[in-house]
Amino acid sequence: MPRHTLLIATITFALGFVAPAFAGGESRLPDIGSSAAQVISPEQQQEYGEWTLHEMRRQGLVLDDPLLEDWLQNVGDRLGANSNNPKQQFHFFVVRSRDINAFATLGGYVAVNAGLILATTSEDELAAVMSHEIAHVTQSHVIRAVEAQKRDTLPIALAMLAAVIATSKSNSNSAGNAAEAAVAAGTGLIQQLQINFTRDNETEADHFGIQTLARSGYDPLAMASFFSRLQAAYRSNDGYGPYKTPDFLQDHPVTSTRISDALDRARQINSKPELTLPNHVAGAPDTLLLPASLQARVAANTPTRQHGRDFGWAQERLRVLSAESSSTAIAEYQKLRNGNPDGYGDAQRYGLALALTQHGDAGEALTSLQGLSERHPDAYWIDLAIAYAQFASGRRQAAQETYERVLHHLPGNRAVILGYAKTLGEFGTAEAGRRAQVVMRPLATEAENDPEFQQAYGRACELAGDIGRAGESYAAAAFLNGRAEDALNQLEALKRRDDIDYYQRARIDALIAQITPIVLELRKQGVHAGDIDRKEQQQLAPVQALH
Repeated sequence: MPRHTLLIATITFALGFVAPAFAGGESRLPDIGSSAAQVISPEQQQEYGEWTLHEMRRQGLVLDDPLLEDWLQNVGDRLGANSNNPKQQFHFFVVRSRDINAFATLGGYVAVNAGLILATTSEDELAAVMSHEIAHVTQSHVIRAVEAQKRDTLPIALAMLAAVIATSKSNSNSAGNAAEAAVAAGTGLIQQLQINFTRDNETEADHFGIQTLARSGYDPLAMASFFSRLQAAYRSNDGYGPYKTPDFLQDHPVTSTRISDALDRARQINSKPELTLPNHVAGAPDTLLLPASLQARVAANTPTRQHGRDFGWAQERLRVLSAESSSTAIAEYQKLRNGNPDGYGDAQRYGLALALTQHGDAGEALTSLQGLSERHPDAYWIDLAIAYAQFASGRRQAAQETYERVLHHLPGNRAVILGYAKTLGEFGTAEAGRRAQVVMRPLATEAENDPEFQQAYGRACELAGDIGRAGESYAAAAFLNGRAEDALNQLEALKRRDDIDYYQRARIDALIAQITPIVLELRKQGVHAGDIDRKEQQQLAPVQALH
């Protein structure tokens, strides 16, 4: 799986390689063999980015968890709103791999590996890497790379995609070696084509990234600090300890000169605060030049030192969800406690409690979580963990009361809503399904591209007896998870039911018309329904089992 992550990072940087998402009734796969693909419009960039995310989900590479997603997106929104192009929209997501890496692709889609987040020591350091990737987008580095490579790399990108799919279908060493051999040839040429681009633009991304850090209220020295620690770890005999190949250093070469340059830039900004003012405004920061839809976003992400309060909870939740199993996570916490007792605090206790809940020891986890809640009464991460531990230990009524209390205090919080709805789905009753439908209602208008909402809503409708709506939501979840043919098959089956009304049939027909061209083109590329390794499906289980 880490190998897949590196391949997709390379492919997406070379060219968006598979179908775009819906774009009205005319949506279809781009003709990547035509000259039209050499220059990609903003709309096409967005479509490529969306489908890259869909494909990564299909391969089992994305770690979907509402708490982590919303936390990471909030950090990214703060940085994006204070970047040199605040009009650019970004979508941030977590890659399951423990490799230390991050990358940006077309349409403002930015991936951050679990390993990178675990390797940082503060939200400032994480923000430093994210702001660097943001700069690659705002400075048009990604799209320039696509345009510069033109047609000669298209066959290579397609060959590498085929290798990714082939590798995902088999766990045998022979298949893996064959795929790696096929990829090595393509990767070498692509890297050679990109080397000048990388050298020229990494420094520019550092400079703009450090500026964005400062504007957003983060420590501008964090970038140099993180790079220095990576370089020291890379040179040490211990390497990266629990982390794997340092892909970030391969994609983003770190030298003493680069670190020194980042330090100088940060010190210059610290000595001259006026350098942090947005480029699009002369004088004090102002949002009047921005569209109304973005003014609120900038206002909500103005510099403040309140950031970072959830970093510890997020990091430890990620440690558990990215572990191979709950047993592995528990062993990792034992190692952490034995290796550094002074550094084992409440965040680590929270993570261990999550792992224990996964492992079937919800009662022990609940005792620990309740103690944490007394010390951190405002940490809703803990409250949600308590609610699910109560449910897992058989205390359903207590769990529902806890969820209702948290929902009352945070009525529009996506993580709270989805966590509660998923647990109600496990209740398995019609009453629970109807309650979940009501609970999820505040998210419905913005849930079109949210696979977790669609899956949970489908379950709620199924329990409530609304089979038609359940089928639509399940099909939407399948599409967003990169399984377009599965989605089409589900919609075709749903259309044949005799208990759906005229309006629902019209919606289904429209969806079928949109998906069919995508499925046909994917079949030409050799991608069919069910093309996902069972092992990867099993690796999704920890996320599905922990709300």
